[in-house]
Amino acid sequence: MRFFYLILLLLPLTSSADQAQDFMDARAAFAAGKVPVLEAAAKRLQDTPLEPYATYYRLRLHWDEPNTRAVHEYLAREEDTPVIDQFRGEWLKQMAKKQRWDEFAAEYPYLINTDDELTCHAIAWQRMQDEALALRAARKQWFAGAKADSCGPVFDVAIQRGVITEQDIAQRIRTLLETGEVNDAKKFVRYLPKAEQLPLTELDEARRNPQRYLGHVKLDKAGVGRRKVAMFALQRLARQAVKPAYVQWQRVGEHFPPEEQQYFYSWLGYEAARQHDSRALEWYAAAGEIELNPQQRAWRVRAALREQDWHAVWESISSMSLEQQNERSWRYWKARALIALGHERDAEAILTPLSREHRFYGQLAAEALGAAPAAGIVTARFVPDEQEVTAMQARPEIQRTVLLYQMGLRTEAMKEWDWAMRGLDDRELLVAAEVARRNEMYDRSINAAIRTVSLHDFNLRYPAPYRDALRVSLDEHNVEEAWVYGLMRQESRFVTHAKSTVGAAGLMQIMPDTARWAARRIGLKGYRKGLIHQLDVNLRLGTYYMKSVYSRFEDNPVLASAAYNAGPTRANRWRGTVPLEGAIYAETIPFDETRDYVQKVMSNTIYYAKLFGHPSESLKQRMGVVGTNKPKPAQVHASEM
Repeated sequence: MRFFYLILLLLPLTSSADQAQDFMDARAAFAAGKVPVLEAAAKRLQDTPLEPYATYYRLRLHWDEPNTRAVHEYLAREEDTPVIDQFRGEWLKQMAKKQRWDEFAAEYPYLINTDDELTCHAIAWQRMQDEALALRAARKQWFAGAKADSCGPVFDVAIQRGVITEQDIAQRIRTLLETGEVNDAKKFVRYLPKAEQLPLTELDEARRNPQRYLGHVKLDKAGVGRRKVAMFALQRLARQAVKPAYVQWQRVGEHFPPEEQQYFYSWLGYEAARQHDSRALEWYAAAGEIELNPQQRAWRVRAALREQDWHAVWESISSMSLEQQNERSWRYWKARALIALGHERDAEAILTPLSREHRFYGQLAAEALGAAPAAGIVTARFVPDEQEVTAMQARPEIQRTVLLYQMGLRTEAMKEWDWAMRGLDDRELLVAAEVARRNEMYDRSINAAIRTVSLHDFNLRYPAPYRDALRVSLDEHNVEEAWVYGLMRQESRFVTHAKSTVGAAGLMQIMPDTARWAARRIGLKGYRKGLIHQLDVNLRLGTYYMKSVYSRFEDNPVLASAAYNAGPTRANRWRGTVPLEGAIYAETIPFDETRDYVQKVMSNTIYYAKLFGHPSESLKQRMGVVGTNKPKPAQVHASEM
């Protein structure tokens, strides 16, 4: 069989095209339930890397036949694949629904990717063998956030037996309400004692309009359930704006017991920190010794950073769990706090191991220890042996990835790729990355290259395709090449046909409205929507928009990167009342996606500058200082405001 795959590499390109057409025929026939068409396409796909998919489709259309021999042969294959594992999960759900527990128990141990429903089916089966052990597992799923729809029957039994307690139920409902998952919370209310159940009509009212609900609710003689609804309304209002929430709290707070008052102050401090309200630390202090969740602890640190209160930074990080303290950001900021407090040697002990990590905070740590920009990277390329490349290309899972990728089925291709990367050593990962690069699968190349532990190739981690195509736009708009590549790597991973869920398109992930605005500004005649996917047009529009936000925000790449991702109005709103170090501004961006985005774009830029051989400031110098002055008005499209 391996010889077949080696031969396949030498076949003419039409062979791959034929496979792709047969696969798409099989896929369409499966979706339409056309068995004869599927059987014909599946026959043509025999002895090809895509055969597991064709067999999956065939088996799914014969799902309820009594003879399961073909199913078990498929599941017993030596070469496992993502689609076989997917089928295994679907088959297990069928066996559980049909109460065929012997078949479920025989196959479940081989499942790789599980979900809540399957875990709960496994607990139901386990209960037949050892009820006490199964109910403890059910309680674990309860706190892991499994849905009532998936685990309802085992939850019912665990509650009846007292394994899941009334306190556990109340905590689960509180957690769901904290995250706004009201419909899920409502499903668990029935488990509470009647005297503590939340009035569901009031809960719906509080969700729709918390301000109005709080304006008329009577809490002077309210029971536990109504107080919980009022607390939910206060939290929901605080998420919208802390000022009106605090006004309402001053009116109703006295009706809550001390522990619930501290609980609300912990949330008020959290929301105030996210909204950059200077009262955040004051409200965190009012929360007393109440246990904070990891998000609340993180934002207490960020509030202290905005205030540049280094003792509070150190104290807040030190109060985190050891696991949270070990996150890169908090290691760096704890070291910075120690330096500010005069404990340089303690700071160095934290910064030294962090400086070896090739990421944003690793770069800042290295610079704090005196290293030059991107000092830890090697610009030399990894050159694999061609036999290694040929062997990697011959692997069925790699061939499936390439074929699926070429068909535009990136979701399936990514699953195959991740499956293929399991267990590879550093050298094999770099060979796989090189194979992906040669097939212009730059996102998969990066995906493999960043997994290495000791052997690295930064040219594969930070590829620079399309440099010739980009040159015209760089010259036209006078934008730094390293920054453009740093942004493109984060935006699209160099997938030319990438499209986000909100409609951003192409290498530069331009929004359609922004593209039209930019096209008008640069005088691009005859622009139409479809051109956003054209490489040269996408690069030209994207670099123009980068230049426009860069100029608008005083040539500050941190603000400009934030504006590119979240819009200029938000980037401007996140400034401080005093000038902020760029790294503090980035760390305190309230959108997780944008915070991560800005840090990675800036980190990428340093590496690209080094790989391109361009002179570069340090990352800290590039981050600079974000001032408080408002930028001059500029004509930026309304969708970006």
